[in-house]
Amino acid sequence: MSESDSELELETVFPQEDGLFADSYTEETQFHFCGHVLSIRQSFGARLGVAAPVWEAALSLCSYFERKNLDFRGKKVIELGAGTGIVGILAALQGGDVTITDLPLALEQIQGNVQANIPVGGRAQVRALAWGLDQGVFPEDYDLVLGADIVYLEPTFPLLLGTLKHLCGPNGTIYLASKMREEHRTESFFYDMLPQHFQLELAQRDEEENINIYRVTHRGG
Repeated sequence: MSESDSELELETVFPQEDGLFADSYTEETQFHFCGHVLSIRQSFGARLGVAAPVWEAALSLCSYFERKNLDFRGKKVIELGAGTGIVGILAALQGGDVTITDLPLALEQIQGNVQANIPVGGRAQVRALAWGLDQGVFPEDYDLVLGADIVYLEPTFPLLLGTLKHLCGPNGTIYLASKMREEHRTESFFYDMLPQHFQLELAQRDEEENINIYRVTHRGG
């Protein structure tokens, strides 16, 4: 596939929704998780679209990790569709060896947040990953695969599933926090597609925010 073909396919599958944020501005917010103060900059504007803000599902996932005291030490971790990178940054501060990924347009925002929150020498890298297109250049043995509010665009569901199958090691665990949007057929991904390849557990349900957190493992894992 040529570079121009690849860019066209990315735009077709991952539309940028130019009208979502008409005005461009940045906002920095502090969040407190696991004894850390995270300063997260969100760059609102047409260019970043849905990648700009910290979504509630990301905060729910961070809160879940804090409450469960999840041990990231010595774990090989990857975050998908990171947006601001808050989930992956917390995992790195908690001792994980973390790769934080999103489409190229979001990487500058993520990198800035990584530099603002993770001390020099911290184990966090930022890389581009388009589901279904280039996951093959990533390892196949991650201990933890993380995603917050990344199940909302139905044409990407098969691409995301294939990426999860590639990245999650045989003893690995996937944590997905998701707003359960009926209009986007989010439930079909979790209850029709994922169970064909993985074992699914509803780890937490927030009725007020309509956010579910799923713990996903290989069958028998």
